[in-house]
Amino acid sequence: MQTPVYQLHNIKKFHGQQLAVDIPNLSIPAASITGLIGPNGSGKSSLLKLLAFVDSPSEGEIWFNGARAIRFSTSVKFRVCLLPQEPYLLKRSVFDNIAYGLTLRGVRKSRCSQAVMEALSLVGLPGKEFVGRPWYQLSGGEAQRVALAARLALNPEVLILDEPTASVDAASAQQIKTCAMNASRDRGVTLVIVSHDWQWLQDVSDNVVQMFRGKVIPPCMENIVSGPWFQKPDGSWEKPLSDGQHLKVSAPPDASAAAAIPPEFIAIHRSIPSLLKPTEHAIQSIVTRMKLETSLKNIQITLKAAELILSLSVSTESAQHLNIFPGQQFYIVYPVSAVVWY
Repeated sequence: MQTPVYQLHNIKKFHGQQLAVDIPNLSIPAASITGLIGPNGSGKSSLLKLLAFVDSPSEGEIWFNGARAIRFSTSVKFRVCLLPQEPYLLKRSVFDNIAYGLTLRGVRKSRCSQAVMEALSLVGLPGKEFVGRPWYQLSGGEAQRVALAARLALNPEVLILDEPTASVDAASAQQIKTCAMNASRDRGVTLVIVSHDWQWLQDVSDNVVQMFRGKVIPPCMENIVSGPWFQKPDGSWEKPLSDGQHLKVSAPPDASAAAAIPPEFIAIHRSIPSLLKPTEHAIQSIVTRMKLETSLKNIQITLKAAELILSLSVSTESAQHLNIFPGQQFYIVYPVSAVVWY
């Protein structure tokens, strides 16, 4: 069995008194694509900095290719590249930005020129047109692609992408996604990607790591709802929604805890079932998105009720039978006891 490129053991990262990352164990296989999802503040960016070895854990160890590695160590130098959400470009030409890392590595000038042109081609930018362009003449999408080209030119073993398509136009976003896939397929690069486009991550990733409050939790898609929760006179717990509905849950560990409704416990109905059990709860919602899964046997359905967004998977036969399509009203039904707390 191939040694994982990353092995994390008892990792904790504090920012002041705040615990940002708390991961007892995590392995990332070599030459794989790992998607990292979670709400803002869940610890994703802090974890990426640890994996890029630009920051050190407060506690625990990170092993890289079977050996313990630390920040800026020679065992990881030049082998891991991080593309932040808002990459910084040098106040130089496109050529100088891409060639900078190669020059630091002692690559001769003739080889630098070839590598720069190849990298620009990979990110879909015409080399002759862009190679001499100054940094201030680049659009946001072009700057992001130049930053990605600078990292691809280094032929890294691991490429870490933090929201690579968050602030770019559609054409650049698609090109960046294609580049990432090609780097994995053609070069065997290990990719770790943070993105709010979680449906795309589900499609392209070999495995998806979901984070919440610094911890890795079992994948429940996006079905995580934060508190506060309120107890009714009859002892039940719920959260009011802005449209007047209520999300009913089992007793939380505390009023500010986060609830997750596993998608496998959610059913979708045209109307409220006549035989709705007292232990079940129904919420009126609107279908906002449908996506055919790679297995071609199921369809991921996203529904919205006020500010609440829940997802589930149904068979293609069920979707056809219920005549589900975006914009339609449906009821989602789940057993209150199925709620998982974090």
